Amino acid sequence: MVVARTLTAQTDLVRQLQARTVKRTYLALVWGRTYDEGTIDAPIGRDPRERTRMAIVHTNSGKPSRTHFRTLATVPLGRSFVSMVRCQLETGRTHQIRVHFESIGHPLVGDPVYFRATQRGQRPAVRVTLPVPFERQALHAYKLGLVHPVTGKSVSWTAPPPEDFQALIDALDFSAGEAEAEDDDWDEDWEDGPEIIWADGEGDDDD
Repeated sequence: MVVARTLTAQTDLVRQLQARTVKRTYLALVWGRTYDEGTIDAPIGRDPRERTRMAIVHTNSGKPSRTHFRTLATVPLGRSFVSMVRCQLETGRTHQIRVHFESIGHPLVGDPVYFRATQRGQRPAVRVTLPVPFERQALHAYKLGLVHPVTGKSVSWTAPPPEDFQALIDALDFSAGEAEAEDDDWDEDWEDGPEIIWADGEGDDDD
């Protein structure tokens, strides 16, 4: 979380948010095998059938939403798989990562709300018992980057996973090095690199 202490700083931070230059990076554990990397591009709005949820909405109430991701590792778990993905938000809609990954059939581990398959004909992800108790969605705000409003220099902050999240990573036998590895170049990779794009909730493989 960043708090502006002056009006000048607040104005500049708002400008950066509007220009979508603030880098917000998350770690997530999702069910199933995900692509190596890609972009989920699908509008998000209030679910018209269940107003307490957000959903992929193809009417005027759906706002443009883009999530870029890279898979760090995938491990087997019973009859299923769990993938660790690093996500970067190009937009910042409510529950964006949770809604987007649900929409492509890879809901977040532990998510009590967004766990349905939403594309026509899509099989729901196989969810199995976790090796340790985990009572929430497996999502962690890992890194925040922006341009300092006074110095003009790029600054960033990282936060290690909380204890329960790290305990789940360890129990699933993910490599801690992969989970915490820095990849400074990735901030710009998705702008020009190969992408797998789900446009408007439809799954297309660009390879």
